Amino acid sequence: MQYALQADDRPDGRLHEVEGFTQRMLVLDGAGGDPECDEVIYVLEGESTIVFAGDEQELRAGHAVFAPAGARWSARGDARAVSVLVHDPEPSGGPAVVDLAAAELGTATAGRQFVLGATPACGCNSVTQFIGLIPVGRAPDHFHRYDEVIYALDGEGVLEIGGEQAPIRPGTCIHLPRGLVHCLANTGETELRVLGVFRPAGSPAEAYYPDGTRAVVPGSEE
Repeated sequence: MQYALQADDRPDGRLHEVEGFTQRMLVLDGAGGDPECDEVIYVLEGESTIVFAGDEQELRAGHAVFAPAGARWSARGDARAVSVLVHDPEPSGGPAVVDLAAAELGTATAGRQFVLGATPACGCNSVTQFIGLIPVGRAPDHFHRYDEVIYALDGEGVLEIGGEQAPIRPGTCIHLPRGLVHCLANTGETELRVLGVFRPAGSPAEAYYPDGTRAVVPGSEE
């Protein structure tokens, strides 16, 4: 399936390269920053120190980083991370580090929850970065009005599109163009956790059924 691949199949670290995004793996050790693209980073494991213009911050698993276009940074350590470069970004604020372990849970369709990382609230106006928490089971087919790249963190499942299926396991990378009807089903025995980045920025709870009606979020029926 063209929409899903395994990170291990891309030894150069580059994952999906699409019109709006470059999704890649990297180790936070050395110089970074892009003159033309915003960058949102999520630390998977390990520890590093990142420095923006003399401001030094410690990074560990579960931390997110927003680096606006033109903001150079340097890092030292062994933190392994998922980076998404955002092409043609919106004007934004300065760099930011977000600890997702301290963020509040939001609720989406079919009992799914999410935690927000880099968003417009921290100056990242081009995209929304989040962790999606998917319980065992299958949600109805749906689509979004945003373009999205996903990295599977934990658990197992399947991506279903147009009658085709692709397995999801830790390290699976997915690109979902806006308007594409799909379903991420959790076929395992534990929670499926995914890292998502989408644009335009908004709520991960926003979804639509194939007929165009808006998907219902629990507790919002009134």
